[in-house]
Amino acid sequence: MTLKEVKIGSEATVKRINGEGAVKRRIMDMGITKGTKVYVRKVAPLGDPIEVTVRGYELSIRKSDAEMIETV
Repeated sequence: MTLKEVKIGSEATVKRINGEGAVKRRIMDMGITKGTKVYVRKVAPLGDPIEVTVRGYELSIRKSDAEMIETV
């Protein structure tokens, strides 16, 4: 399952980050790394972006980026 598929109000653990180069580095620089718990707070009315809580702070992430993040 990817982060995009996690339901609102649910928490998931990052299993793996797909993608390469600058995109993968940007996601990791935001604090989303393997083993990190991510709580999905809300989704914008049109579905993009997704607001999540990671390591105690809120973060908005694009759907395209959320598809690259595999969760458990």
